[in-house]
Amino acid sequence: MKHASLPLLRREFISLLGGAAVAAWPLAARAQQPGNPVIGFLSSTSAVPFAPFLAAFRQGLGESGYVEGRNVAIEYRWSDNQYERLPALAAELARQPVSVIVASGGPVAAMIAKAATSTIPIVFTATSDPVKLGLVASLNRPGGNVTGWGMFTAELEPKRLELLRELVPNARVIGALINPGRTDAEGQSRDVQAAGRALGLQVIILPASSGPDIDTAFAGLAGQGIAALLISSDPFFVARREQLIALAARHAVPAIHVNREFPAGGGLASYGSNVAEGYRQAGIYAGRILKGEKPADLPVVQPTKYELVINLKTAKALGLEISPSLLARADEVIE
Repeated sequence: MKHASLPLLRREFISLLGGAAVAAWPLAARAQQPGNPVIGFLSSTSAVPFAPFLAAFRQGLGESGYVEGRNVAIEYRWSDNQYERLPALAAELARQPVSVIVASGGPVAAMIAKAATSTIPIVFTATSDPVKLGLVASLNRPGGNVTGWGMFTAELEPKRLELLRELVPNARVIGALINPGRTDAEGQSRDVQAAGRALGLQVIILPASSGPDIDTAFAGLAGQGIAALLISSDPFFVARREQLIALAARHAVPAIHVNREFPAGGGLASYGSNVAEGYRQAGIYAGRILKGEKPADLPVVQPTKYELVINLKTAKALGLEISPSLLARADEVIE
C-alpha cells in the first residue's frame, strides 16, 4: 500500500501544535517524585468506551509488578476525540513529575507526546506504521525515548474490503465510514477507493466525526445504493461502538469493523489485531520502564496475527449465508 497520506499527517499534526506553547515544554529530565512512581496516560478518546482496553493495560502493569493505587499512580488525560486538545494535555503531563507517558488512541496522540518531551519515556499504542510516522528509528531498535505497540490496523483497510466482498458477494457499491477529523483521513480515503477499484467495487466515502454525523451517514445508505459498509480504523469509531452496531442492525446493513469487540457486541465481522493485547503489552512495557529499562532498548511489539471474527447470529439476521470456506478461515465464529 502507498503511504501517500503521511506528508499530510505530519503537516496537519504540526498545525495541531500551533496553539501549544512548545517552547515551554521542559527539555530536562524530571527527578522522580518521592513515593510511588506516576504514569501519565494520554488518550485521544474517552474513558468509558475504552474501559476494556484500560483494564488490559492495568493487567499488563500487574504482570510487571505494579498495581494502580498500591505502588503506582496514573494521571489520566482524555481528549474525548477532540484532537486539538491533545497538545495542551501532553504539555500538562510533561510538566508533571511523571516517570513514563502512555500515548493511547491512535498515532496523533503518540506524535504529540513525542513533541512534548524528548526525555520522559513514552509507550504508544499506534494504529499506523511507527517508523513511517517518525516515532521510532526502527522496530527492533527504536532509539530515543519512544517505544510501544504498533498495531498497523490502518494498513489493513484493503484486506477488510476484500473480506467484506466475500461476506456480501452481490454488493457492488460499498460505503466507507471515515472520520475527517483524523489527521490522515485524506490518504485513508484514497487507499480505500484504490482498493475498491482493484476489486471492481465502487467505494463511497461517508465522512463522520460526531454522533449525529454517523446517524446521517446511515440514513443516506439506501439512497446511494450502498449494500455494505466498511468502518475504517479510528479510535473515534471504537468509542462509538454501540451506536455503530445498533445502526447497522436498524438499517440491516452488513458492516466490517477493526476489532473483535464489535462482533462480540453484535456487529457482523471484524479483521484486525487484538487491541486488548496491545494495551496489555503497553502496560508491560510501562512497568519495565519503571524498573529502569530504556525505551531505546525495547523493540516495538508487533501483532503476531490478525484475527477474523464473524458473528453468525448477526449474519443470519441480515439474511447472509456465509461461505464454508470463509467460516473455516475465521479465527472465531460467534453463534
